[in-house]
Amino acid sequence: MNDTTLKFAVVLSGCGVFDGSEIHEATMTMLAIDEAGCDYQCFAPDTWQAKTIDHYTGQATAIAGDDDNRNVLAESARIARGNIKNLKEFNAKEYDAIVFPGGFGAAMNWSNFAIKGSDCELNKEVERAIHDAYENHLVIGAMCIAPVVIAKALAKHKVKVTIGTDKGVGAGITKMGAVFEPKGTLDVCVDEENRVVTTPAYMLAKSIKDIRKGTQNLIDEMLNLLD
Repeated sequence: MNDTTLKFAVVLSGCGVFDGSEIHEATMTMLAIDEAGCDYQCFAPDTWQAKTIDHYTGQATAIAGDDDNRNVLAESARIARGNIKNLKEFNAKEYDAIVFPGGFGAAMNWSNFAIKGSDCELNKEVERAIHDAYENHLVIGAMCIAPVVIAKALAKHKVKVTIGTDKGVGAGITKMGAVFEPKGTLDVCVDEENRVVTTPAYMLAKSIKDIRKGTQNLIDEMLNLLD
C-alpha cells in the first residue's frame, strides 16, 4: 500500500456460502477493488463457526464446541490466499472503506441473525469494526445478507440498506430500527448521510456474471462517496 491509494478492508466470515463467506462475492469484491486501482486487506474474526456444512450434501458435519468444527479466521484465509489479519488488528484510521461480502457466515458467525432475527447479537469484533468505521467516516459496503449486520450495528443512526426484495428479512431490518429499501439484482442502495452502500448479490442473483456486475456497481458507488 502507498499513501495515495485508496485502502479497503474486506471482512470475511469463513469459506463457503452455507457456513461462511460466499466465495464468488468475496472474490468479485477483491477483483472490483483491484480493478479500480485501489488496495485491500482481508480480515476475519478469530472465532469458531456456528456450524460446519458439507457443501456437497448440505448437511451439518459439526457445530460450535465440536472438535472438528472450523475456525472463521483459518477458513477465511483460504479465500485470502493466506494474506489475512485478525479483525482485532483492524484500525479504521488506516483505511478509507470497509466491505462485508455475504454468505450465511454473516448470519451465523458475525451474528446469530439466522436464529434470533432482529433480536440478534453481533460478534464483538465485527461490531467494533463497524462502529469504528462509522465514527471515522469510512464508506461501509455490504452485500447479500451481510447488510443485516450493518443494520443491527448502526440501527440508532436509522441506516438505510437493501438485501433485495425479501419481505421477511426486510421486516427484520425494519424491526431493528433501520430502514429497508427493496432493490433489484444489480441495483445499489446508497445511504449518503451514513456513508453506507449495499446490494442484493446472491439474495437475488442467478449467475456469477450478475455477482461481478453487482459488486462492481457497489464498489463504484463506494468510490463515488470517497470523491
